[in-house]
Amino acid sequence: MNDIPLHQTGLDPEDWSQTRALGHRMLDDMIDWLASSRDRPVWQRMPDEKRAELRVPVPAGGQPMAEIYEDFRRLVLPYSSANEHPRMMGWVNGGGNAAGYLAEILTAIFNVNCGGRDHAAIEVERQVIAWAAEMVGLPPQTTGVLLTGSSMANMVAVLVARRAALGEEVRTQGLGAARLTAYASSAAHGCIPRALDMAGIGSDALRLVPAGPDYRMDMSALRTMVAADRAAGLRPFLVVGTAGTVDTGAIDDLGAIAGIARGAGLWFHVDGAFGATAAVSPRFRPLLAGIEEADSVAFDFHKWAQVPYDAGCVLVRHPDLHIRTFAQSLAYLTHAERGLAGNPPWPRDLGPDLSREFRALKVWMTLKAYGTQGIAGVVETGCDVARYLAARIAREPTLELLAPVTLNIVCFRVASGAQDLNALNHEIVVRLQETGIAAPSTTTIDGKLAIRAALFNHRTVCADADALIDGVLALSSSRTK
Repeated sequence: MNDIPLHQTGLDPEDWSQTRALGHRMLDDMIDWLASSRDRPVWQRMPDEKRAELRVPVPAGGQPMAEIYEDFRRLVLPYSSANEHPRMMGWVNGGGNAAGYLAEILTAIFNVNCGGRDHAAIEVERQVIAWAAEMVGLPPQTTGVLLTGSSMANMVAVLVARRAALGEEVRTQGLGAARLTAYASSAAHGCIPRALDMAGIGSDALRLVPAGPDYRMDMSALRTMVAADRAAGLRPFLVVGTAGTVDTGAIDDLGAIAGIARGAGLWFHVDGAFGATAAVSPRFRPLLAGIEEADSVAFDFHKWAQVPYDAGCVLVRHPDLHIRTFAQSLAYLTHAERGLAGNPPWPRDLGPDLSREFRALKVWMTLKAYGTQGIAGVVETGCDVARYLAARIAREPTLELLAPVTLNIVCFRVASGAQDLNALNHEIVVRLQETGIAAPSTTTIDGKLAIRAALFNHRTVCADADALIDGVLALSSSRTK
């Protein structure tokens, strides 16, 4: 039997020179797109007719890559969520960075599965985890794993805490009669109750501890709630401190929480999705005092550290507990002393995923390219712009600051000009987005709808804060005439 020609069975091009040329063009185009980000509207809605063009049956035959790229340029690129834009101020999104962009090219072509085995990508991830532990002050033996984001990182921490509370049997027998309870600030992120839900503990097991006027967890209330649950025959097992609340950027008193956790025998976890990154800044590291005492920490490199999506991280102080929470004994995944099956523990022994991309490369290259000093500069600049924005708000008689500015999140509103101020401020935010002037988001502070500016993009400067306020004032004036 004659062999079938390779070009009929494989997916490689017959002529790599065409692929090389198109790849160079794509890279040049995307760099131009980044360099011109400030000249574009922040966001624009995708027209219905272009949405419809994407809704087609799965292709039966192939299409030239050059044509597919043109479809991308026409249907996808103009309608991004605009994380790269300096006036994307909604939600908590990093802006990416040049080293990370290039790393993603290498990652895609390298195409390794980082669930395990003995290869260099696993060592790169271990180094990234060691650096992450050093950044937040956890000990050298700390284990960790890279995940999609802090939602999964917090989930992993809950599972390790559950294993610590109930022992090995929880993996095979479930919770049984155990009635676990956990504690977090009323300002904690929604992924915390969701993690308890997915862990089989139930979201009702989460006690939301009131926050004080500074939007930080009330320590007296925490002690009272833990004691009351224990007296009622429940089993407190976990307390979550938040390092950077999503609404206002407030940081719980992590040192005080650590002390309460030790005294009550609770697992102390820190959800530091974005705020943990401030640990690299000498100016803001004191706000995180106590994070180094945590049993586990979750945070994202793709937020303030500017690594391209996605790059979440969980760190666990207790390696044995971490491994015993996830490791399995399966014949086809057996560790060996030598060969490709060596070098345990593998990332799949530390988290839920067996199939995993090489996330660590973009983190490794980002930290090597800019160092902690470079990331600290991003943190400090974002906080400086936030303070500039707050000062500008204070000078405008029609505007009102709604929460203290702890880090880089500013919540304010137009405080006059309409009977329904919540509706007015909501409409202003939508109009800012639709006109492409800026893209803040909204939240609710003490019953008042706030315009929320989250200043995470390393490209954002004070002029962008002025553009936001100028846009708010202009739209407010036009809406109230």
